[in-house]
Amino acid sequence: MFWKRKSKPVEAASRGFSIPAGQRVYAVGDIHGRDDLFARLIATIRADHAARGSANVTLILLGDLIDRGPSSAEVVERAMALRQEFPDTRLLIGNHEECFLAALSGDVRRLRYFMRIGGDATIRSYWKDDASLADASFEEVAQRLPHLVPPDHVRFLGEGEDFVEIGDYVFVHAGIRPGVPLEKQSLADLRWIRDEFLDNLSDHGRMIVHGHSITSKPDEQANRIGIDIGAFRSGSLAALGLEGDKRWFLFAKKEEAECAA
Repeated sequence: MFWKRKSKPVEAASRGFSIPAGQRVYAVGDIHGRDDLFARLIATIRADHAARGSANVTLILLGDLIDRGPSSAEVVERAMALRQEFPDTRLLIGNHEECFLAALSGDVRRLRYFMRIGGDATIRSYWKDDASLADASFEEVAQRLPHLVPPDHVRFLGEGEDFVEIGDYVFVHAGIRPGVPLEKQSLADLRWIRDEFLDNLSDHGRMIVHGHSITSKPDEQANRIGIDIGAFRSGSLAALGLEGDKRWFLFAKKEEAECAA
């Protein structure tokens, strides 16, 4: 389901936020199988980094690489290769990665749930044969799928992190439970929370950067920054750039000629 939340007006930050000197961070929002946009955004990040001069780069993928869009397998492959260019590439486990890994256990109930939340697109990207997939039962898919996903893809996704801390910023997939110390946050909240986090205006002590909840443009608030702009349907993918006390946004968009096709 395409779930879209309206952006709130930007509130003035109560204090400044920064990352350590000499470091530059790029955080990429939910990709959801849009390898075309992912490739363009990495090219944009590459050019932006070159234009800004020397710095140690950390590239953070906020999770939900897979599902809904047509090219989940290709997105995972590209994400894995990024460390050749950006050695400090960090992956957060999103709720869709969590459900994908559960579906690979062979449990039919977990497979059914995964498919209901957009995992059918991920299965097609690994299955490579729509006709045989259409004829397969849930039991057959549950049995065969674990053999179609390369072990290095499973390992890469499974080794993703739950949160990343850099300076005054914390990067998570979905958000945090307000009032709970970071080290005591539950995985369910880090990967699934919405309203209790999004509607809370209190100072979390650090700026929280997250994806998971779709808005039409980056959702920049006094205590959080959301950068999931619904790539799988909007045709736009966003990244947040950070250096010192500065921050900026980068975008990859579907070409107009493609939109008209």
